[in-house]
Amino acid sequence: RDYAQRHGVPRWYDDAAALINDPQVDAVYIATPPNSHREYTELAAAAGKPVYVEKPMARNAAECRTMLDACQAAGVPLFVAYYRRALARFLKIKELLDSEAVGRVRFVTITLYQPVHNDERDPDNLPWRVLPEIAGGGRFVDLAAHMLDFLDYALGPIAAAQGFAANQAGLYPAEDIVSGTFTFESGVQGTGLWCFTTYNALDRTEIVGDQGKIVYSTFDDEPVQLITGGGTTEFAYGYPAHIQQPLIQTVVDALTGAGDCPSTGQSAARTSWVMDQMLAGDKPEV
Repeated sequence: RDYAQRHGVPRWYDDAAALINDPQVDAVYIATPPNSHREYTELAAAAGKPVYVEKPMARNAAECRTMLDACQAAGVPLFVAYYRRALARFLKIKELLDSEAVGRVRFVTITLYQPVHNDERDPDNLPWRVLPEIAGGGRFVDLAAHMLDFLDYALGPIAAAQGFAANQAGLYPAEDIVSGTFTFESGVQGTGLWCFTTYNALDRTEIVGDQGKIVYSTFDDEPVQLITGGGTTEFAYGYPAHIQQPLIQTVVDALTGAGDCPSTGQSAARTSWVMDQMLAGDKPEV
């Protein structure tokens, strides 16, 4: 109600099923925590409404498959909010790769580490993002999802993955460190390390080819670097005022027959599957 009043929305509900089944609702955006994504997607599919669901698509790949089956049976499209697939800086990276600016890609390295968030220090009031029963995991599931999904878009699907997950700091139930290796269908190989209890932060991905490499960060606006034998070229991009707007436009285009959306339930389910494989190693213990 408060949101509706602040944004001038004339109709509001305190019951998800009633909202979804409102005949004036043409499509449904599911922006709740992951533990309810499957339920609300099934409700929307049963109502014949196209679905746009937040990332990660669900808590695990099995839930993703259930969502895909529900939407397929109902004949409704399913989109997922991996909005980096439509942002200018990431489209530039894909353009560089597609044009072989670094030659033939050999491998990828991902490094993401961050200090503990202040709200993660109170064991009696932990944020849902570090509660596996709600989020499907910890910060890894929240943040690595964006990183791995973009690589799926830029380099194609990942065919195999494995990893080790652990809880080193004991602050919350979820894993706080994950290391993993993965191989793309193309033969490109990759490694990743994600840690969320360090003294400072680093966000760096390198895509290395036989003629150069691309270096970029996923979560800030540092320039994308193209490094070759001829030197370093930087590409600077800001973010739009409404970060999801470019992807939402592709959803509108897909629904109106004017284009395609690059982030679908099928592609998002692949990302959840990769994270499942990496979390299948050592289980966190507190």
